[in-house]
Amino acid sequence: MAGSRLEKIGTIFSRTTGLIQSKALNWNDRPIWYDIYAKFPPKDEPRFDRPVANIQLRNIFYPEDKIRAIFHRNNKQIGLVSLENRSPTLTQKFIEIYTKVREQYGDESVSEEQLYKEAIDIINRDRYNKAVEEPEEGEAVKLSLAFKEAQNKQKPTGISVKDLFQE
Repeated sequence: MAGSRLEKIGTIFSRTTGLIQSKALNWNDRPIWYDIYAKFPPKDEPRFDRPVANIQLRNIFYPEDKIRAIFHRNNKQIGLVSLENRSPTLTQKFIEIYTKVREQYGDESVSEEQLYKEAIDIINRDRYNKAVEEPEEGEAVKLSLAFKEAQNKQKPTGISVKDLFQE
């Protein structure tokens, strides 16, 4: 309802319980979460007017987060990632190579920029060598090439657009 402020009266659980008790909601049509909430109610009632707890949030950063940030800042168009494919993404490969290069140099004073450039060079060499040696069947095809091939294979149908829209 427009202008209704009923969400401020009670909780979602109490309102659902009221609907079930008044037979406005059939017991068999109750929400999935209802039984779980009834069995394991929260410690603090989830009301709209409950004050927010003053908890100090911890920053959770992993060492590879900084490497990932550098990689994505410098490479805006990485490409698509298929969730069906279980192979590591380009970012994951970069992080692995970057950490290996950093381990090779050890405690020497090597700048992050030098490590980044070397890791990018290794990735580019690997990608080039892989493409030259054996191109994959599922390798991405440029859209313009796919469109041109489809046009060349297309058989003329003899159907005119003007004929389709005449009455």
